Amino acid sequence: MGGVKNSMIDYAVGLGGGLIYALSTAFTGSGLIGGLIGAGLAGSVVKGTRGTAIATVLGFQTIIQSAAQPAQASGQSQTAVM
Repeated sequence: MGGVKNSMIDYAVGLGGGLIYALSTAFTGSGLIGGLIGAGLAGSVVKGTRGTAIATVLGFQTIIQSAAQPAQASGQSQTAVM
């Protein structure tokens, strides 16, 4: 039962880190700088290896989102208005 309990704790910590990240990027923006601030803040609030994992995943997520935004913008500009 310890494995399930630890997984539930990890899940709750991830939710908390995600909430901190979402609140931070709502104020700073979700670009590279805002994502960096949000990931750093979430990683610093959650201590230890969990905080390191959260900051790493959020940093990766920020890069993926930033790379996808120009592609989405160029796809939207090609749509015809009827």
